[in-house]
Amino acid sequence: MQLNTLKREHPNKKARLVGRGGTRGKTSGRGGKGQTARAGNKRRPELRDIIKKLPKLRGYRFKSFKIKPNPINIGELNVYKGGETVNPKSLFEKKLIEKEGGNLPKVKILGSGEINIKITVENCEVSSSARAKIEKAGGTIK
Repeated sequence: MQLNTLKREHPNKKARLVGRGGTRGKTSGRGGKGQTARAGNKRRPELRDIIKKLPKLRGYRFKSFKIKPNPINIGELNVYKGGETVNPKSLFEKKLIEKEGGNLPKVKILGSGEINIKITVENCEVSSSARAKIEKAGGTIK
């Protein structure tokens, strides 16, 4: 073994320069002739123009996961007889509410209207004005 016969296991490889002269073929890596061969050829994609023409959706689009209760006005509860219990099941039986996905929904009783019968309210949310009207008529809220 002599010093002049030593060779590297991995000799240096020179990176080929793209687009310099004719070493990479006729077009030197720039495609065909004409507009596409020129420097600064940046045509807008057609899909982008279609997207830009569409109107933007404005506003906040997040749908809350919280299930809002079904509102029932106190005036609608006059279909009950005195002393009856108002709960989601009895409201469904009297066709004042409908099931949602096969389940009884939450119910909130609001104070619009008048009530003149004594009722007991269970498993329902009640607004402050509706609470005052029910208690004034002699009813109770559990």
